[in-house]
Amino acid sequence: MERIVCKFGGSSLAGAQEFQRVKEILESDPRRSVVVVSAPGKSSEEPFKVTDMLLMCAQLASAGFRYDEIFEQIAERFRKLKYELKLSLDIEKLIEEINLHIGSGASAASCASRGEYLCAQLMADYLGWHFVDAADLFLFSSEGEIDEEETYRRIRNIMPSMERTVVPGFYGALPDGTLTTFRRGGSDITGSLLAAGLDAALYENWTDVPGLLMADPNIVKNVKPMRHMTYPELRELSYMGAKVLQEDAVFPLAKVGIPLQIRSTLLPEDPGTLIAENGVQSGIVTGIAVKKNFRVFTLEKAKMREDRGFLRKLLSVFESNRVTVEGTPTGIDSVSIIVSEEQLSGKLDKILEEIRMYCHPQRLTTQPGLALVVVVGKGMIRKKGVAAKIFTSLAQADINIRMISQGSSELSILVGVENEDANRAVSALYETFKGEE
Repeated sequence: MERIVCKFGGSSLAGAQEFQRVKEILESDPRRSVVVVSAPGKSSEEPFKVTDMLLMCAQLASAGFRYDEIFEQIAERFRKLKYELKLSLDIEKLIEEINLHIGSGASAASCASRGEYLCAQLMADYLGWHFVDAADLFLFSSEGEIDEEETYRRIRNIMPSMERTVVPGFYGALPDGTLTTFRRGGSDITGSLLAAGLDAALYENWTDVPGLLMADPNIVKNVKPMRHMTYPELRELSYMGAKVLQEDAVFPLAKVGIPLQIRSTLLPEDPGTLIAENGVQSGIVTGIAVKKNFRVFTLEKAKMREDRGFLRKLLSVFESNRVTVEGTPTGIDSVSIIVSEEQLSGKLDKILEEIRMYCHPQRLTTQPGLALVVVVGKGMIRKKGVAAKIFTSLAQADINIRMISQGSSELSILVGVENEDANRAVSALYETFKGEE
């Protein structure tokens, strides 16, 4: 029988009622046979995430302070889950092991992983399924990068022998067995690697929202859901701030063509958003996203294009300072470099000086306060006049466009506007394209 891998986020595991909802979802389709769980998140009764409290314990322990008060809150939360779900798991033994682990000077990452570990133990006991420790499946290199080849080998060797399995998300092990974690949101990556390794029919990512929306609901009220989209569209939108899925989780699935469905545990009957390599086209524009606080470096130099290696030298300045370049719009005798303000902290003057020394521009200026608004849609490549509609929409909203960029794939059009105009730009573009088919 084909398998569906399901990942449930922290808000979907916050308490006993949420555990019961997860069980109902799993029992409604027997193909849902592999479950990845996050650590319990916030709820109306629980104001803090378990992961955050574990990190605080690790911080206090490393500084030589007592952490027992915070740890007891964590322990009580898991004891309450066991009691309300009427489980037989020896929770006190596991709690004591984790307490000793924190007290022994374990790394912050190792301590943070214990929320997923304990949650998965509880879920496996509640469902009557097998528990498989993520440390036995996910191998990281000594540099902290996931070893996909060895991870897939372990998944294929261990998982098929177990019909129904619960795996904790977020962490794995280094070659010496030390626990380490993915970036925050890494349970999404755990699920996608499992789905790819098992050649699953589908990867379901269950959250507290009914799929992806065409724009940020904090900016646009009553925003339309996106029912279908492709992986390239998702990559563009997630990178630009549409944060429902950890962006690195896309790659394992897209590489082997496994569809991803984002659904809500609060509305399990809602189909959510289905993402596939060649998804159904929902409209001309699939989604609109925004990312703020960028800085633009603009260089002007006569006959710049005849200066071989000019762009390489310019980019090497940012690379040597460990600053990621977000974009490079160019003209005949000018080039602009877009970077995040966050990455420039304490480096701006040094970078400007190095550009002058290495590239010898005739004019060098830098402007902060840029927001990047991206309009994404597979349908744009076949539809004339999309760019004109974007510019007209922003002009009518009295928004000045500082920069324009369109990729060669014609999948997206990016415009730079002032930070203070960013939300109005998203709203204006949404109103323009929400009904376009």
